[in-house]
Amino acid sequence: IVYENEYVCAFKDLNPIAPVHVLVIPKIHIQDLEHVNEDNIKYVAKVQEAFKEVAKITGVNESGYRVICNCGEDGGQEVKHLHYHLIGGKKLGTKIVND
Repeated sequence: IVYENEYVCAFKDLNPIAPVHVLVIPKIHIQDLEHVNEDNIKYVAKVQEAFKEVAKITGVNESGYRVICNCGEDGGQEVKHLHYHLIGGKKLGTKIVND
């Protein structure tokens, strides 16, 4: 676990695509972005706040990082629980290319 509080848990991805690759997830089940609503938005806001802390802990807060959230099958979501990928530790470029 890289970072945790009562709303959020962040941990290293098992299959990292960069030197820093951390998953940041809310501690309640939200299937995807389409299921964010007024009852759970507080958890999503806490995830947003956690990005800064995770970036500091992993040392990419000054050099920069990317945050990705896949939504639905065509969006590449494999795990049906809302989660974000914080990626950094190398120059990522401006585009995401799908092979």
